[in-house]
Amino acid sequence: MVIILIITTGKQWEQAKKMGAYRGDTLDTEGFIHCSTPRQVIGVANSLFKAQRGLVLLCIESDRVKAEIRYEGTKEHYPHIYGPLNIDAVTKVVDFEPNQDGRFHLPKDIDVIG
Repeated sequence: MVIILIITTGKQWEQAKKMGAYRGDTLDTEGFIHCSTPRQVIGVANSLFKAQRGLVLLCIESDRVKAEIRYEGTKEHYPHIYGPLNIDAVTKVVDFEPNQDGRFHLPKDIDVIG
């Protein structure tokens, strides 16, 4: 089992649960949902989401995802989900708030080995 993560807003996650699938901001515009591994997520958070509040981390068991997952990138390979994310693949949702300096740190209950 490989765990991948999505950074999203609590509001988007609530909407996804009502709709039965998560589409994120990029599925319709880029053709896939951006994800990260536990080792990558803090770098992504600090470069793209610095000081943003109201975020959550969706913890996903990759073998439960119905859509295709591809690891892509030039320097580092990031997981991308090519289709809507089925809600039952999300095994945990963790509040993801920055520190006072606006930077993120990995929540204690996220395993970096995944």
